[in-house]
Amino acid sequence: MSATSPDIEITIPRRYRAIRLAPAAMRRPLALAGVAILLVWVVGALLAPVLTSYKPDAVTNSLFAAPSSAHLFGTDQLGRDVFSRVLYGARISLPVSAILVLISMAIGSALGSVAGYFGGILDTLIMRLVDLVFAFPAIILALVVTAVLGPSLQNAVFALVFVSWPTYARVVRGLVLSAGNAEYVQTSRLLGASARQTLVRDVLPNVIGPVVVLATLDFGNAILLLSGLSFLGLGAQPPTAEWGAMVSAGTQYFQYWWMSTFPGLAIFSSVLALNFLGDSLRDALDPHGSWTNRGGRG
Repeated sequence: MSATSPDIEITIPRRYRAIRLAPAAMRRPLALAGVAILLVWVVGALLAPVLTSYKPDAVTNSLFAAPSSAHLFGTDQLGRDVFSRVLYGARISLPVSAILVLISMAIGSALGSVAGYFGGILDTLIMRLVDLVFAFPAIILALVVTAVLGPSLQNAVFALVFVSWPTYARVVRGLVLSAGNAEYVQTSRLLGASARQTLVRDVLPNVIGPVVVLATLDFGNAILLLSGLSFLGLGAQPPTAEWGAMVSAGTQYFQYWWMSTFPGLAIFSSVLALNFLGDSLRDALDPHGSWTNRGGRG
């Protein structure tokens, strides 16, 4: 008589489950749509000189020309080709927003890690500074900072970094506090690892996933805020082709709808694509808490 082997349940560590499920999460329709839309804008920005024969600041005699084969998105009040300006505007809105997100993430993650891991007076000081920034609406505080420094794209980026880093600091602090109490971190400290080694080697790798998701979602928010400052005249200055400034110029000529519609659609589509990607990354990097595992999607 043969013995029946007992059922053995193998528990896969959470981070390995995330790696295994990541490709499936990124193959969902929303993720693919987000990647496709974002690629369209990235390729359009890179190949702008090839895709259009007009310079973004080239003035012509075709004032307020409606969309046609000669001007796909029409022309503005100075006869400039709107299609060309939208493509060249992507060269500003996308990389500048990405840069300010990376700077905000670096500053906020560093301060949040220090506050969460070391605690004490450092934690108190950093968190009180975070609370101070959070006491004001982000767009209002960004407007004040930009108005004090003067309207320009560089000052707008500085203002947005100033109002964006506290989000990362608070999130990373909470994640570091949670990871710092884990057994493997305590074991590493007992084995003689320094505080810096434990923080960099054991704690930070376990908070990267949520921070990447937050940065992806914040990328879209950065595009909106940057466009908003330019819309109000505090960001990119004329004649720079920037989406928010183009929408602002188009609102002065409502009868020529294409002037603001196409740059507005560029902002809408890019932000929507980044939100699609952020949601998919969240499901990929956190399968335990994803909607799929709760039975919401198949």
